[in-house]
Amino acid sequence: MELFSYPLNLATILQVVLLGFIGGTLSGFIGSGGAFFMTPGMMNLGVPGVIAVGSNITHKFGKALVGSRRHGEMGNVDKKMGAFMLITAAVGIRLAVWINSALISNATAGNAARKGAATDLYISVVFTSILSVVAISMLRDILGSSKSDSAGPSQQISAYLSRLRLFPMIHFPVSDVKVSLWVVLTVGLFTGYLAGTIGVGGFIGVPAMIYVFGMPTAVATGTELYLAMFMGGWGALNYVFEGMVDIRLTMLLFLGSLIGVNIGAYGTKVVKEVMIRLVTSLIILLCVLSRAIAMPMYLRQLGWVQFNPALDSYFNGASKILLFVSGITGALVILFYVFRAYIDRRRVYATIVVEPEAKASAQAGGA
Repeated sequence: MELFSYPLNLATILQVVLLGFIGGTLSGFIGSGGAFFMTPGMMNLGVPGVIAVGSNITHKFGKALVGSRRHGEMGNVDKKMGAFMLITAAVGIRLAVWINSALISNATAGNAARKGAATDLYISVVFTSILSVVAISMLRDILGSSKSDSAGPSQQISAYLSRLRLFPMIHFPVSDVKVSLWVVLTVGLFTGYLAGTIGVGGFIGVPAMIYVFGMPTAVATGTELYLAMFMGGWGALNYVFEGMVDIRLTMLLFLGSLIGVNIGAYGTKVVKEVMIRLVTSLIILLCVLSRAIAMPMYLRQLGWVQFNPALDSYFNGASKILLFVSGITGALVILFYVFRAYIDRRRVYATIVVEPEAKASAQAGGA
């Protein structure tokens, strides 16, 4: 039985493909999976939140497979770290799916017209509360490091936890860090819960690997994509079982994201680490604001506040515009640096090739 129905016209199809491309580019660049952009983007297009999450986490499996392979070739994947985090991430995903299913069942039993609003509001509240904290924390760290003439991320949390010696302590050679098993399992649980709730696990996983574990940004990015590959597969099975996946949306997201993820992964090699963190934090904040603008619409649909229903289109329109502006701007910044690096590399290559040819020509003329 279908829980929801909504049209997929040509305009919507093109916008979903664009969401996939931008999300894929951001995913390869910052290791978030890109769902922080694609999930609210689909909700702005009229897709119920739970279907957007289910379809996106299904798409996440294939895209993460490509992204993690790309990062693996560059030595940016700590498979041992990913394996330990996956233990509790699977539990977190199952918990998230159960909560969303319960909200759907309760809303449908009470009032069929509200069946989408309850999950949409729940997803939006989790989205805005968690990601706003992450973004503000990252911005504060960036501003603090610029004042202290240090471009790297703060190591205060990881240093404090290492002094506590919460046994057993496990060494991860690829990341060159030593972390308590309990800390790793806790981060894995929250990463899985967020991935299953809003399709966004990377914005807990990546910052935690950087600030709590002390991992390099590039390795945290690659490891998160490696972990997302398995979380996406498990999450897809759970949401498919509940009938909350639209395979059309999944394929359209694939169409754009598989191109973008390779561009983003290359960008991590040509863009300074502090710039990666700055772009990440600013895009998150704009996406959080976009989702917050849409929340009054769900409150009205649930009957918790009263205003003219005609205003729903204005709330949704403003949220959609802000989301696309933030995503497109972030993708353009990444593309600019990637293109500039490509041009610089071509110039260096031309210099290496032309100079020997010029010397050979001069020697031939002298003879």
